Parts: sequence; structure tokens; C-alpha cells
Amino acid sequence: MKAYFPNRCFLAVALLCLLTVTPLRCVATDTIKMFSPDGSIAVSLTAADGFISYSVAKNGKDLYTVDSISLHLGTTTLPAGKAKIGKTTSVRQTFRPAVPLKFSEIEDIYNETVVSYGKDLFFILRVYDNAVAYRFSIAKLGDVEVFDDRFRVKPSNGFTATYQPAPSFVTDYEKAYRSVSLDDWAKGDQPLATIPMLLSGANDTQLLIGESDVDDYPRQFLTTDGTFITPLYPKTPLRWEPRGDRGENILQEAPYIAKTSGTRTLPWRWVCITDSRGLLEQTLPVQLARRNTLGNTSWIEPGQVSWEWWNGAAPYGPDVDFKAGCNYDTYCYYADFAARYGLRYILLDEGWAKNTRDPFTGNDDLRLHELISYCKTKGVEVILWLPWLTVEQHLDSLFNVYDRWGVHAVKIDFMNHSDQWMVNFYKRVVSEAAKYHTVVDFHGSFTPAGLEHEYPNLLSYEGVLGLEQMGSCKPDNTLFLPFIRNAVGAADFTPGGMNNMQPEQYRAGRPNSGAVGTRVHQMALYIVLESGLQMLADCPTRYYQADECTRLITSVPVTWNETRALEARAGQYAIVARRNGERWYIGGITNNQERDFTLSLNFLPKGTYRLTAFRDGLNANYQAMHYNRFEQTISPADTLHIHLARGGGWVGVLEPPDHQNIEH
Repeated sequence: MKAYFPNRCFLAVALLCLLTVTPLRCVATDTIKMFSPDGSIAVSLTAADGFISYSVAKNGKDLYTVDSISLHLGTTTLPAGKAKIGKTTSVRQTFRPAVPLKFSEIEDIYNETVVSYGKDLFFILRVYDNAVAYRFSIAKLGDVEVFDDRFRVKPSNGFTATYQPAPSFVTDYEKAYRSVSLDDWAKGDQPLATIPMLLSGANDTQLLIGESDVDDYPRQFLTTDGTFITPLYPKTPLRWEPRGDRGENILQEAPYIAKTSGTRTLPWRWVCITDSRGLLEQTLPVQLARRNTLGNTSWIEPGQVSWEWWNGAAPYGPDVDFKAGCNYDTYCYYADFAARYGLRYILLDEGWAKNTRDPFTGNDDLRLHELISYCKTKGVEVILWLPWLTVEQHLDSLFNVYDRWGVHAVKIDFMNHSDQWMVNFYKRVVSEAAKYHTVVDFHGSFTPAGLEHEYPNLLSYEGVLGLEQMGSCKPDNTLFLPFIRNAVGAADFTPGGMNNMQPEQYRAGRPNSGAVGTRVHQMALYIVLESGLQMLADCPTRYYQADECTRLITSVPVTWNETRALEARAGQYAIVARRNGERWYIGGITNNQERDFTLSLNFLPKGTYRLTAFRDGLNANYQAMHYNRFEQTISPADTLHIHLARGGGWVGVLEPPDHQNIEH
């Protein structure tokens, strides 16, 4: 970890002598006003001995203030000493993410100012056209113990908070979102919130609060007293013991939240300032993350996955002449399905191993090595599910052995902690996996905060209330995900349920699992949501029965050259157009309210396009599986009139005339 050492001359500033509550004490204060590159965002920064604060306005309207920014290192509270604000510098650069979930090329444009406190503390403030971010850089000898990392955010009046509650620092990050006033949040039964969280104001003003480049440091939680939003952090565990095959009991905690190098940068604290459409298009977490450290990433293969857990590994079609379950014949059937529709992976979830504590022995019916070989003949890769504790106990040999077997993808589950030790566990895993060209999907996980860009073999995280929760996964909650959870990185929502029901009709469970909302809602999720590994959660039998829907779903890429938000309102509806190559995909979803839209197609390059689309049927408000498929020729001058049933969706593919039909 490198410290930030300014190498430019600082602007000389006048020092003001201010009276404080301590009689006759002179405080040297430095102030500056910064602007975003386009001038729309203004930041007024004040720094002094023991004091840093700033206020943010957009187009002349005050939005929020941040004060009480400080670090507590043992008995030392920073900042301390004379503050000196340097010159504002402008940066303009572009880069290409290894796994592009929104854009294959990202512009990184911002203005930056550095406040120095002597030679061992720097406060770095960046202003973008759609965000403000800060971090500390320290340059102290040896290790430091961080006891607290403080700030207070005070939004202007009228903002509503949408947050995912957490019962404690031990959480799976899979709770439903709550939208309340700050006062009601403070009085609620679970005032602790996971990060990111959203503040929504008048005229669709959206403030998304997050963090990036979290390394050797705990993840942040937020709380409020009704006026200020402040952070809380889990303390560093000193001793722990296993609990069962996938958990741990922490026996002793340190008094600090991190013990770390004294010469390093600390995580970015940021607020994205935009509207609902802007939330769908912003790339701030990518811009603030570390760049890829792996060099050649051609071996990293994002893709779609046939997943058996949600549907109980129970195919039942006329071609099923074997006993279904976690066995060789069943997984061969899933591999055949994956090969037929061009899926990259099949996932062997819990049950494939003879013992969850032993990652090297398949159950007796699996014929694991024979299965891996069979999948290879089909051009399909195997993903193995593992509890995190088993990975930790075999990390020195696990990926080496799997590499020899020909397994280069794992799903690791049940971490449910976000302290410094667990953050470092994630990094140790993906670093070791990368040595053997292995990709990783974390479940039971916290939300992304930059590691996936430093190690792009980390293709997805859960940390989301997804389809795995079956009847608890409702469109009213799903409509927050593109604006909050997916706004910070890949989310393994596991879409694709073909047994569709409106909430009041919902009656389902494994092996006949069901999804709340319409059939086309599930299809559109493959375009609206982002993940480097995108599951097909339902049974191959159902996908064969719904072949035209399946062909559409499996035509959707998981990486994109370009993203356009066409219509959006956080928590209500999202309609997104994405481009991969010359082909455009449009996906739209709504909450439990039906809606109509007229979409302009002026984002398309000149020419004619063949549209293949699926829309909710006239009866979809009651019979959620009702849909219609249609085709037409369109151009950029045309408009699309689309209707979304409640809990509904719309999905379409636009192809230049020389492209073939969506078939495998």
C-alpha cells in the first residue's frame, strides 16, 4: 500500500486567527472553494488544527455537509497541526476495466485538492461531475492501530433514506430495503445500515453513499441520530474458533478496528450526486478502485451458469430416465443443457462433496473426475461450491489441486462478517486463486468495494436479497437493486425463474420453485442487473419447455461496451439499453405498479434494426406467466411504446440486418 505524497507546490494561503472555546487560542484555518470539471458541483472546504469539514452544493442548491472528519490512532487524534490546502489540480484519463459491466472504456475526470498536515498526514478531496470523494493518506513508521475513522454527513432537509438494515455486524447483507426519514431510521428496531445506502430528495436528487478501495481495513456500516449519518465499524478479531462447518465464534476482539501499515492510503469515502438515470450509468466505484494487478486477464471468462440448488437438482422432462439428485447423471444433464444453449458453466452447489469440510472428495454418486471430463467434452466448465471455513483451512493447497483437476471456478459461501480479518480473507483467496487462473464468486458476502478490480478474477458477490429467497424476493425490493446494490458492483441475484406468480398467488418451493413477478420481468433482469457470473436458476426442464424465452435469455452477454438509462426512478422502474458489439439489448422492470412508457431510440447509430421483443401479456397482472413475443423493423427515428404489468418487464434485442437470429 502506497502513501500519497504530493509532489506539487501548494498555494500560499492566509491564516486566520479564530477564537475558540479555549480562551486566547489561535487556530490557523485554511479554506478553499472547489468545483467539479463541469462547474455544476461546488465544494466549500475548511481545514484547521483538529478540524476538516466541507459542504456540497449542486447548481446553487445546498445538498449536504460533512464534518468531524478524523482518524483516531491510539491516543492520537488526527488531523493535528497546521493545515495547508494545496492547489487544485485537474485530471483527465481513460482506462479499460478487465470485466466491463457498464462500459468497456471509462473516462476518469475530476479536480483534486490535497490538505497536508506536516509530512505524515494528507487529506485528499476529489470533485467529479457527479460525486465528491475523500480519503486520508498517512506516512508513519511501523504499524498503526486505528481505533476509529469518523465523519458526520448532514443532508439538507427533505431527504429520505433507503437502506438495508443489519441486526449487528454479523449479517448476510440480504435484508429487504427500508425507505424512511432519518428520524424514523434512528427510531427503528435495526438502526444499523449496510453500505451503500441512498438518500433521495426532491426533483429526483439522489445521493448514493459508499466506499471504495477497502484494503486491510474493515467494511463500514452507517447509523443516524435523526440529523447526522455516522459510520460504525466491527473491531478486529484477535482469537476465534470454528462453529460448525461454515461459521466462527469470535473469542477476543481488539480495541481497534484495524492494525495496519502506518504508510498507506485509507479507503475512499464518497457520495455520488445524480438522479435515478445517473445512478444506473455512473462508474464511480470503478474509478476509485485500484487498477488490475494481474496483467494478462485473457483467462478470465465471465459467463452464464446453469445452477441446480434453487430448483432442487430435479429435472423431470420426458428425457429424464435417471434418478435425479447430486449425482453424475443429473449433472451431465445440466451440462448437456448448458452446452445446448451456450452457457459457460454449471454450478455444483452444496451436496456435491461427501463432507463439506473436505473439498477434495465428491459424494459417492457424483463420479467427480468423470463428470469434470464429461463437461470438458461439452465445452462447459464446473464451478464448485465451498464453505469459507473449508477454504481457509485448505487455502495452501486448494487451488493447486483444483487446477490439476481442471476446475477453475469456485463459489465460496457464508462469510457473514466484514471485519479487517475477513476483508483480508477475501483478498488472500482471490490472490491465491489467480495464481491458478481460477475465478471466484462470493456468497454470504459483503458488497463490492474495489477488490474485484484489483483482482478481476473475482467475478461476482452476493450481498443481495435475490431469487434464492424465493417468495421473499419481490419486485418492490428488486427495483432498488440497480440503483443501490448493483451501483457499486456485480450482484449475484440468480435470476431466471420460469414459474411466475403475482405475490398474492405465490405458492412455491423446491423442487418447483417460483418467482414473484411476471415471466418477462425475470427475462429483463438479465439486462437490467449486472454480474460477471449470471445464473440461470431454474430447472433445465422448464427452460426446454420455454425454449423461445430461454434462447432470448442465453443470448444476453454479461459484459458490455456501453450502457444507457432510458427511463428510471429509484425503487419504482428501470429501463436500460446496453450494447455489446453492434447488438443492443433493452430491459425494463417495474415494481408492483403497472406502467406505460414511450422510448426514444435516438441513441442508436444510423441504420435499420430487427427488433425481437417480449412483453407482458394482457393477463399478466393475474397470470404472471402470460407474455407475447413479437418482431419488427425499427430505426433510430422511431419510438417504442411499451407497457409493463405490475411486477412486470419488457425485453428486446436490436440487431443490424446482417446479424443472425437469436439461436444456439
